[in-house]
Amino acid sequence: MFSLAVILVLCSGCLHSIWNLYTKRSINKNVFLWFCQLVAIIVFLPWAIVEWDSSINITGCWVILASMFLHGLYIKLLAVTYSVGDLSQVYPIMRGTSPLLVPLLGVTLLNEKLTTFGWIGVTCIVLGIVLLSDIKFKSNESSSLKAPLLALAVGICIASYIVIDKIALNYVSPVVLNEATNIGNLLALSWATFNSKGIRKELNINWKIILLGGIIAPAGYLLFLFALSLAPVAQLAPMREIGTVFGTVMGIIILQEKQGTRRLLTSILITLGVIIVGVWG
Repeated sequence: MFSLAVILVLCSGCLHSIWNLYTKRSINKNVFLWFCQLVAIIVFLPWAIVEWDSSINITGCWVILASMFLHGLYIKLLAVTYSVGDLSQVYPIMRGTSPLLVPLLGVTLLNEKLTTFGWIGVTCIVLGIVLLSDIKFKSNESSSLKAPLLALAVGICIASYIVIDKIALNYVSPVVLNEATNIGNLLALSWATFNSKGIRKELNINWKIILLGGIIAPAGYLLFLFALSLAPVAQLAPMREIGTVFGTVMGIIILQEKQGTRRLLTSILITLGVIIVGVWG
C-alpha cells in the first residue's frame, strides 16, 4: 500500500507543477483560477454525489468547512503571489514550507512518527528547495520582500490544509473532500473575478488551458488525498514537493530557461531527500 501511495504522490506533484505553470502564464490569475475551479466542480460533481455520506456528524462538517476556508485562503494568496513574483522564485518557497511544517504537525498533532533518516530526508528537501528559490534581497527596492513573504504565507496554508484534510478523510471520501475544497476556492475568488473586467479576455485566450487546468489541478490533489488514506501524512507531504524538480525540468525544456550547476545540484538534493523519506522515513 505504501508503494502505491508513493506513486500517487509523485504523480500528484507532477500535475501540480503543470497547472502552476499554466497559472503563472495566465493573464488574470483570479479569473483563470476561478474558471478552473468551476470546471473542476462540474466535472467531479457526479462522482462526489455518488460518494456523499449523509450520515456525517457535526464535527465532520466543521472539519470540512475548515478545509474549505484554508483552501480558499490558499488559492487567493496564490493568485496574488503569481501576480507579483516569478515562478522560479515563489514556487520553490511555497512548496518548501510545507515539508518542514507538515511532519512537525503530523508528529505533534496526529501522533505520527518519523525516523531519524526521515528527518534527514526532510532536511535535504527543505534545504534543496531553499537553495533553488534564489531569493534576492535588494536594498534599494522596498517591495523585494513582498513575493517571498506571500509565497511563505501560501506555504503555511498548504501545510495547514494538508493536516486538516488528513483529519477530514475520517469523515468523507477523498472525492467529496476535493469537491468541497473546489467550492471553497470558487467562493474565495468570486469577488475579485467579477470585479476584474477581464473575464471575456481570459476566456478568449485561455479557454482550452482553463479546461485542462480544471481537470489536472483537482486530479492532482485528489491523487494526494487517496495517498493520505494509505500512509502517514508526515511521510507523504514532503514527497509531493518533488513537483519542484518537475517545475525546474519544465523550465528547462518548455520555457528554455537558463539553469546553472547550482539548480541542477539542488534538484538532485531534493530528489535524494524524497528517496530517503520514502524508503527509510
